[in-house]
Amino acid sequence: MKAYVYVTLKKTVLDAQGKTVTQALRGMGHTAIADVRQGKYFELTLAEGSDSEAVRQEIEQIAAEVLANPVIEDYRIEFGS
Repeated sequence: MKAYVYVTLKKTVLDAQGKTVTQALRGMGHTAIADVRQGKYFELTLAEGSDSEAVRQEIEQIAAEVLANPVIEDYRIEFGS
């Protein structure tokens, strides 16, 4: 089983890198692109036989305390194979 953690800047935080990418894409003729927001992606492989509820709580803690800065970032966790 795997956990996928997506970390993005909060909507209220200026995303300078995203703005730069947006401008570059528009400069290349990609006029359909209205905005780009960049972020981070983490893929965590979980040990076989782990207690699923305990793992969910642990991943939530890891995302909140290590992978994301809660002052300026949001995160989303997905589980899959």
